[in-house]
Parts: sequence; C-alpha cells; structure tokens
Amino acid sequence: MIATDPLYITPEDYLAAEELSPMRHEYRDGEVFAMTGGTRNHHAISTNFLMAIAPRLRGSGCRAFVEGMKTRVEASNAFYYPDVVVTCDDRDRPNDEQYINHPTLIVEVLSPSTERYDRTEKFADYRANPSLCEYILVSTDRQQVEVFQKDDRGDWSLAPASEPIQLASLDCAIALADIYEDTTVPER
Repeated sequence: MIATDPLYITPEDYLAAEELSPMRHEYRDGEVFAMTGGTRNHHAISTNFLMAIAPRLRGSGCRAFVEGMKTRVEASNAFYYPDVVVTCDDRDRPNDEQYINHPTLIVEVLSPSTERYDRTEKFADYRANPSLCEYILVSTDRQQVEVFQKDDRGDWSLAPASEPIQLASLDCAIALADIYEDTTVPER
C-alpha cells in the first residue's frame, strides 16, 4: 500500500483509533490487523517471563512491559504489541507515550496462528531497530525457548540452547521451569 491509496491508514490515524478501541490491533505500512486473545498458557508465560526478569531490572534504568505496550519499528512503518518488551533507553522514559521506540529485548510467545509471522516478517522488522539486542521466541506446544542475539557487528544468530536461558542484554539467566511455571505446556 502507498499513502495515496484510499485504504491506506496513516500511523497517526492508527494511533488515535487504537486509543479508543476495546481491541488491540497491530499496524504495518498502512494496514491494520486485529489481534486475537491469548490462551491461559500464553498469558502465564508472558507474566512468568516478566516476573523472572523484574528483579534484574530494578535500579538498572531499564523498564519492562507486558502485552499492552506497542513497539514502533520506524524502518518498517510498523507498530507491534510484543508479549514482553524491555527498553533501557532514556528516550523511552516519557510516561505519556503510547509506544516504545528503542527496545533492548523483545519476547514473543508463539501461537499456532502467529508463529510463522513472528519468525519471519515480524522478526525481520524488529531486526531493523538498531537498539534491539535480543529477540526471544517461547513455544506454547513444548518447553522450548529460542534466543536470537545480535553481535557487535550487527549480525543475528540463534544462541546455543542452555539451561538456564542466558540473556546477554540483561546479563541474567532464567530457568526454563520459571518461564513455564503454572502452565500445562509439556516438557520437550
């Protein structure tokens, strides 16, 4: 779509409508996509992840948000709702903003309807954000966490699987059991 297309929705119109909408929507280059509700496991995993990293964030200058905070990807003209997002950038400090511009870490909890998109187009968009250091995909059909990390040259790679999960961007580790606590997700 292009801005002259009559169906094109501007970012400003999207943000204004999103403030009033009872339902969340993601935005990508003029198109708006309704988000479906998550399962209990999905929400539990997001909350567990946030609770696991919260002690590490206290006093660090970093802030974490779960599910309701948009992340802007300017290079792709997109706004997404990650399941968990951490920003350590002072430019994201204003309390009245609807979105984060400079994420450090993004977590997406996979669902059957969004897994392909989270792994491909959305990951490609997120990688365009220079501040992002880690992108984490958490499975809901088995206990598996994939951690993608950016190196000093800006290249992305899948970190070796480990227990506990090592998060370089926050210099901490999270046990797999903590991420999947109180869920019905089977072990590998």
